[in-house]
Amino acid sequence: MSAHSIRLLLHNAIDYAGLFPPAALDMAEAVANYAQYRNCPNAWALGRFIVPVARLREFEDEAIKLVGDGSWKLSALGGPNISLEQRIIAEFNVKHGGRFMIDTLEVKAATASEIHSLLSLPVAPLHVFVEIPIVEDPLPLLAILRGTKYRAKVRTGGVTPDAFPESDHLARFLLACVQVGVSCKATAGLHHPLRAIYRLTYKPDSAKGKMYGYLNLLLAAACAWQGLASDEIKRVLEEEAIEAFEFLDTGVRWRTHHISNDVLRETREHFLLSFGSCSFREPVDELHQLRLL
Repeated sequence: MSAHSIRLLLHNAIDYAGLFPPAALDMAEAVANYAQYRNCPNAWALGRFIVPVARLREFEDEAIKLVGDGSWKLSALGGPNISLEQRIIAEFNVKHGGRFMIDTLEVKAATASEIHSLLSLPVAPLHVFVEIPIVEDPLPLLAILRGTKYRAKVRTGGVTPDAFPESDHLARFLLACVQVGVSCKATAGLHHPLRAIYRLTYKPDSAKGKMYGYLNLLLAAACAWQGLASDEIKRVLEEEAIEAFEFLDTGVRWRTHHISNDVLRETREHFLLSFGSCSFREPVDELHQLRLL
């Protein structure tokens, strides 16, 4: 039996990115997995299917066999020609009449000028996440998004040790998003609930590295939303002892701090909206192993 706080943290949180490393599944397998996950007991934790705009035709060929009577929400990864991709997305949505609906677009921008170029495009009715670098202070880039409908995206890992951001950089990003009032999502390296050393890919000889836990990230975001200082948020991101967390029906206790269900709900609805993972089973199965589900 799971505490209510776990449900609040993970409700529709895991965007399925099975097409991407380290899973790197072919389209048929990734789509079949997603169809299965939509009907499993843990479907309440499942978010959108992530697919590049360039592979939408391939997606259609596989998914049309499996969609049934449901409606799949998709997030499309954009490339360099956003105007063209928007037209492709609009045509896709009209063609499928609600069976599949792309309501989210994810793009990258590394500079202020690139973000300003994005803002000049008419992207309604899509929700747009802009992936930005965080090695340098991201506040100037995030400030450009203030007051717009654009959201931020942060990369939290990859298949090499250097792909994982420093915890102080990630804490600074979360606080900056709160400061400017920008919602965000995270992606990559979030297969496991708790921070620890893990294999970086599924190969038997894979290198290992320190990976962030998605519970660490979600609770760090809640702490940032609650107004904790940067040092405390960094400590949550780096916490490796599951005993330090107590998941209750009224909220979560981390050491001396209590995060109420109201804060958790607000964090998920208005701040950290989801995270991408190339696996859905792994994050959920490990919660069962920790007896949190």
